[in-house]
Amino acid sequence: MMINFTQVSYFTLGAYFDTRFFKYLYFLIILAIYILIICSNVLLIVVICMNRSLHEPMYLFLCSLFVNELYGSTGVFPFLLVQILSDVHTVSAPLCFLQIFCLYSYGGVEFLTLAIMSYDRYLAICYPLHYNKHMTSKKVAILTLFVWLYSALPPAVMISLTFPLQLCGNIINKVYCDNYPIVKLACYDTTVNNIYGLVYMFTVALGLIILIIYSYMKILRVCFSGSKQTRQKAVSTCTPHLASLLNFSFGCFFEIVQGRFNMNGVPNMLRIFLSLYWLTCQPLFNPLLYGLKMSKIRIICKSLAFETKDRIQTAMKPIMVTSRETEGTALDGHEVLEGHEVLEGHEVLFSLHRPLRNIKSLSLG
Repeated sequence: MMINFTQVSYFTLGAYFDTRFFKYLYFLIILAIYILIICSNVLLIVVICMNRSLHEPMYLFLCSLFVNELYGSTGVFPFLLVQILSDVHTVSAPLCFLQIFCLYSYGGVEFLTLAIMSYDRYLAICYPLHYNKHMTSKKVAILTLFVWLYSALPPAVMISLTFPLQLCGNIINKVYCDNYPIVKLACYDTTVNNIYGLVYMFTVALGLIILIIYSYMKILRVCFSGSKQTRQKAVSTCTPHLASLLNFSFGCFFEIVQGRFNMNGVPNMLRIFLSLYWLTCQPLFNPLLYGLKMSKIRIICKSLAFETKDRIQTAMKPIMVTSRETEGTALDGHEVLEGHEVLEGHEVLFSLHRPLRNIKSLSLG
C-alpha cells in the first residue's frame, strides 16, 4: 500500500476558532499580560543587578530565572498576538521548529534552575557555616552557564529527529507549535522519536525531581530539629521556591497529558487554557511571588517606589507655583505686579495683588 506524503513547508494550527469581534478582546488581554510580564521581570532583574546587597547566589539564580521568563514569554506571546488577529492560522515550518526549540529550552532552564535553587537552599540551611565555601561566585557562574547550555541540547537533538520525518498532514491541533503533534503526523515508524522523548522525560525530569525531594527532606529534618527562628527562616526562604516549583510542575503535567492522551472530550477553551498555563502563568507568577515574599527584594522595591514618589512631588512643586501665576493683567479688580523669588533652590515668579482703586487715587493725588 502506497502512502502519500509531501515535504511540509508550513503547518496549520487547528485549535483556533472563529471568535468574531471577541478576537480584539482576546488580543488586548494577551497584550496586557505580556506587558505585565515584561515590566515585572525587568524590574526585578534591574533591582538585583543594581543592588550589591542582592549579589548573593540565591538572588543571582533568581535573576537567571527572570531572564528565562522573558525568553519563554517572548517565544509565544508575540506569536499568539499575530495569530489572534489573523484570519489564516498558518506558520512556516522553520519558524515552527524555532518556536519548539525556544519553548522546550525555556522549560529545561526553568526546571534546572529550580532544582539548583533547591540545592542552594539545602546548603544554606543545612550547612550554613560552610555555605560560602561551597557556593562561591565562580560556582554560581558555572552552574548558570551549564543550565543554559545543557537546556539547549535536548531540544536540538529532538528537532534533528523530527525535522527529516515525512509527514502525511500539516494540521496541528494546538494554538502554538509543539513537537509531539508533528511526530504524530509522520507517515512512517517514529519509534526512535518516542524512545528519545520517554528516555529524556524519565531520566532528566525524574533525576531533577529526586534531587529536589532529597534537598527538601534534608531541609525539613533540620527545621524540625532546630529552633523556632531557624524554622521561620527556612519557611520564609523555601515557600516561594516550592510554590513556583508546584505551579510549573502542574502546568507541565497537564501539557504532557494533553499530548499523550486523547482529550477530545475536554472543551476546546479549557484545552487551550491548560496548554498555555505553563507558558503564561509561570512568567507572571514568579516575579509577583518572589517580589512579595522575599523580604530583601520587597524592601528595596518599596524604597524605590517611595523615592520615585518623592522625586515626582519635588519636581511638581515649582510647576504648581508657576501654574498659579498670571501674566500681569488685571484680574478681579486687582493689578498683578510680577517679581522673582528664590524658593527651595528654584527661581519662581511671585505675584503681588493691589486693588486698582488705590492706584487711581494715587494718580489723582
